[in-house]
Amino acid sequence: MHRFWIFNHYATTPKTGPMLRHYYFAECLKDKGIETTVFAANELHQTGDRVDTEGKPYLRTEEGGVPFVFVKTSPYQGNGISRVKNMLSFFFGLLRIAKGCAKKYGKPDVIMGSSAHPLTGIAGIFVARRFRVPVIVEVRDLWPEAIFSFGKVKMDSIVGKLLSAGEKWMYVHADAIVFTKEGDVDHIKEMGWDTEHGGTIDLNKCFYVNNGVKLADYERSIQEDILEDKDLAADSFKVIYTGTIRPVNNVGNLLDTAKLLKDYPDIRFLIFGGGSQLEELKKRAEAEKLSNVVFKGFVEKKYIPYILSRSSVNILNYSQSQYNWSRGNSSNKLFEYMASGKPIISTVKMGYCILDQYQCGLSLEECTPGALAEEIKKLHDLPGESYAVMAENARQGARDFDFSVLTERLYQVIRYVEKD
Repeated sequence: MHRFWIFNHYATTPKTGPMLRHYYFAECLKDKGIETTVFAANELHQTGDRVDTEGKPYLRTEEGGVPFVFVKTSPYQGNGISRVKNMLSFFFGLLRIAKGCAKKYGKPDVIMGSSAHPLTGIAGIFVARRFRVPVIVEVRDLWPEAIFSFGKVKMDSIVGKLLSAGEKWMYVHADAIVFTKEGDVDHIKEMGWDTEHGGTIDLNKCFYVNNGVKLADYERSIQEDILEDKDLAADSFKVIYTGTIRPVNNVGNLLDTAKLLKDYPDIRFLIFGGGSQLEELKKRAEAEKLSNVVFKGFVEKKYIPYILSRSSVNILNYSQSQYNWSRGNSSNKLFEYMASGKPIISTVKMGYCILDQYQCGLSLEECTPGALAEEIKKLHDLPGESYAVMAENARQGARDFDFSVLTERLYQVIRYVEKD
């Protein structure tokens, strides 16, 4: 049996968290004769929880037949120096335990180091060199571009240039690169790092494997995890948002939009989620007498498929300015929305737009309450037959992002690096 190691700082099992991309890959790769072990940090991202490694450098567990190695890392809070220390401790932890894991459980045939941060990809390259096996670098978030876009570091600063040089080094030394957004390969071209622009990176080794949804589990959840709620059961045109309610998510924009649609008594905004702005926005809705807005608060994730399936339209409420959307979208929420079989409205117009590709939703050219209100009215007034086509397009499009399909794409990447 082939052995495949995946390094992902923030990966989880179903019991430890929601970051299940690599758990699902590992499940599906078993059917192809590949034993996949996922290496993750024992400090669980954004939860404050941790996996107890029992005083050892790592703890190896198994869930659903998928081996997981939780590497002991330093605790952290927020995005300050403690998080940087946590990243470094995971990086050095991987280097420290790799030899012992290989001796005890078998040497890998291929390694994949997956971002968010690039240190994990670099660790993958170092460990793969030690074992003389091929390495795949997976880029789920373009660092340092994301840092530059938030203005935390300037691209032309000394630190910015060092970060970009490290990113380039990682791409050059990877045997294959997997991007989760279709347009991320454009970044290599824009930087002039590809062979066509005088660089050394062969774009033939770049692949696209987006995020997705495990459709069998999703559809089962719709049938089994039912949330009894009178607003979900009502015969109204339901505009649904699910997610965190905080400034970066700009949920206030939905209230501004609802105000413009008060003359449509059957249109109701159902907002599911908790966050720092929840109470503030609830008070605002009461003060402005927005009877067409209902805040539902936090709900368990298991109810999300059912909630989305009861909608008339699901809203992807993004910020236009705080992210580079020209390269596409790899948000898990997008594929959950598609799987619900309901039309989608995105508050940003993206490059490589999946909503356009599958004709399953509408996108705003500019994120204003007026523009969003017009798109909601457009769907509200759409003839039943046209609405049904858009809904079915969403459902069918989700099949291309089922993890069985995504795993086949990853399997082809594994075959590619092994041929070399």
